[in-house]
Amino acid sequence: MTNFLQPPRLRTSEDDGEERRATWLELFYDLVFVVAVSELAHNLKEDVSILGYLGFVFLFIPVWWSWIGNTMYANRFDSDDIGRRFLVALQMLAAAALAVNIHHGLGENAPGFALSYTLARAVLIVEYVRAGIYIPAARQLTTRYATGFAIAAVFWLISAFIPAPGRFVLWGLGIIVDLITPFTATKFQLKLLPHASHLPERFGLFTIIVLGEAIIAVVEGVSEQKWDVGSVIAAIFGLAIAFSLWWVYFDNLGGTPIQTARAQGKVGTVAIWLYTHLPLVIGIAGTGVGVEKVLMSEQAIALSDPQRWLLCGSVALCYLALGILHRVGVIRYCKIRSQFRGVAAIILMAIAFFGKGLLPVAVIGLVTVVCVVQVAQDLYQSRPTTRLVDPEI
Repeated sequence: MTNFLQPPRLRTSEDDGEERRATWLELFYDLVFVVAVSELAHNLKEDVSILGYLGFVFLFIPVWWSWIGNTMYANRFDSDDIGRRFLVALQMLAAAALAVNIHHGLGENAPGFALSYTLARAVLIVEYVRAGIYIPAARQLTTRYATGFAIAAVFWLISAFIPAPGRFVLWGLGIIVDLITPFTATKFQLKLLPHASHLPERFGLFTIIVLGEAIIAVVEGVSEQKWDVGSVIAAIFGLAIAFSLWWVYFDNLGGTPIQTARAQGKVGTVAIWLYTHLPLVIGIAGTGVGVEKVLMSEQAIALSDPQRWLLCGSVALCYLALGILHRVGVIRYCKIRSQFRGVAAIILMAIAFFGKGLLPVAVIGLVTVVCVVQVAQDLYQSRPTTRLVDPEI
């Protein structure tokens, strides 16, 4: 802690060549979301039906948006003082409460989940108001954010005291207001674009958190089965899927969207980058659950339809999101890689559709082949001779 008490300060300038990294406080804050993602995955494990998946997504969005809220604030206004640490501690408390209430979060624990999210938004609103007081140049942006998030928080607060289905209607309204609030302040964002080195690292760290759930799924799936050739091979395939997703994401990660927005005077690429990460991390989390379900299945019996669709659909969602990110240039701009990601998504959905009757190891094996081909294509295209002649890379 550099000072006992200091006001928020702008952290977006890169004129001084500062290479920002995640702080120890941010990394500590992320630990709460490791638990939250684990609880979300646990919910999906209990019900892999269409309704179960929709419920998983419905709970995932506010958890993810809570993390996004603190991350975007810290990117612009972070300070290391006792006031900031106290507010982050409150946010961690709110995130922990969210994690506690995820189980039966659409049932008996729904009021607790709503109140937890309300607390998280209230703390963020206080932070933006505080930043606006001390940083006049940011006041228009912070006022717009604080107002929009406050309206959403009111919906969530009221929802805690009314029964379903009205409660979930208010949740939906609150989520919509939260997600569209940044779009109401685009002209103010241009003056305060995020720091290009800090934000990609933070997004990468959350992606690592969700990928970690896939690794946990492999370990838990194997630990609950008798070791035989089929289960070992399936476990290796599960790790290969996670490693392949890590490869194609982090090999293409960078600060391109923020640099593009700064050069073109547009914030659209930053918005696409941010919001496309939602289906990406949902897909990765679903992949982890799908892998675990495959490993826990009887290897001599055909994989059930819901489990096959969960694994194939989740990985397809990942590649669809990555394809969009490639195509619009918010990660490494490349039409060829975008096309390969799109084709991979189509093939995975074909496996889900036509794979009825396949054994678990066969399904996960086919998914692994698709994933490994994506890595191989990136390696082939990144050869030194290719980089010299291919303008699409």
